[in-house]
Amino acid sequence: MQDPFSNAMAQLNKVAKIKSFGDDIISRLRQPNRDIKVSIPVRMDDGTLKIFEGYRVEYNNVLGPYKGGIRYHASTNISEVKALAFWMSLKCAVIGIPMGGGKGGITVDPKLLSKSELEKLSRGWVEKLSDILGPHKDVPAPDVNTTAEIMAWMADEYGKITGDKTGAVITGKPIESGGSLGRDTATAQGGFYAFEALKEKLGLNKKCDVAIQGFGNAGANAAEIWQAAGHKIVAVSDSKSGVCNREGLNIEKVLQHKKATGSLFGFSKDERGCTDITNEDLLEMECDLLIPAAFENVITEHNADKIHAKAILELANGPIDSAADEVLFKKNITVVPDVLANSGGVAVSYFEWDQNLKNEHWTRDEVFEKLQPMMAASANKVFETAKISNTDLRMGAFILAIESIEQNQ
Repeated sequence: MQDPFSNAMAQLNKVAKIKSFGDDIISRLRQPNRDIKVSIPVRMDDGTLKIFEGYRVEYNNVLGPYKGGIRYHASTNISEVKALAFWMSLKCAVIGIPMGGGKGGITVDPKLLSKSELEKLSRGWVEKLSDILGPHKDVPAPDVNTTAEIMAWMADEYGKITGDKTGAVITGKPIESGGSLGRDTATAQGGFYAFEALKEKLGLNKKCDVAIQGFGNAGANAAEIWQAAGHKIVAVSDSKSGVCNREGLNIEKVLQHKKATGSLFGFSKDERGCTDITNEDLLEMECDLLIPAAFENVITEHNADKIHAKAILELANGPIDSAADEVLFKKNITVVPDVLANSGGVAVSYFEWDQNLKNEHWTRDEVFEKLQPMMAASANKVFETAKISNTDLRMGAFILAIESIEQNQ
């Protein structure tokens, strides 16, 4: 399977063939400005010392301070983090916010750590990287397996080290620690606003059958948001299992089961019309809209020809590799790409940063009143750019983003 950064560079190579840019901008975007590995020592609860490997990639800051999440996962590595930082650079440019692209991570399974160990690890990451972080330099945020509480620990540690009182060095914090209302659902809500702006152009101007692969924050919120708008959620899955009901799942019940048991396993047993489904089968089932909302490279050249959705909206980062993109385009399956579809998260992170610097606090309604037109305008710009260049929406988004970065460098 292609590693994430190779996939990202394949996408960059592709857009360079579609649109003529200056040589300098493509060369600059082939490598990050800086990628850093750090060793983080943590005294474990049993008294032993364990060393964890952490990362921060600062990809491009032409438009503003580096911006991007921190993920904790056993398989996280520098290649993955570089790819995510590259996509974040484009994402900020597509959505039109004055921030650049960065990403961070630690190779760890956080489920194996106690709360005390997790806090030490999180504060250790900030301690090692405090020189490069800052409200006007590099602003991290949550990502896979990192929470608002972890962001609060990090912001507090940075404040202790530097004396910064704004809290604007980290976004995705708890509300009582300066977080923004709406941040918890922003990724899914932003994706829905992009979908609403594009649905008629995609031939989806009816109520849709929706399948969602990934049932963490983004996927679960998406299920609730699409269902509330009258669409039918026909299948959802997490890393362990999945459930399908062609008549439509009761998402409230699914969420209750997930909260009570930690997975979707067993939900179908007592629910009429429900059957178990694997992640692979969910991706390949017939539906109007498929939403990959988990990890990278779940749709590849090996299964792309088996995809039967009418359209795909990427709430995950990089769920479709470049070879699969070609197959889907030939099958006339439109992909709303991650750099547009999931940019609601970074947009509301930007709102939080702005509120912190101005010492303001906006209501949830104010946040979404700002987000909706931003997502709709970006979606329409991406669609028009793709149409003019006779290409897919991903390449339309890349063209739009690279032009913005090139004009400002």
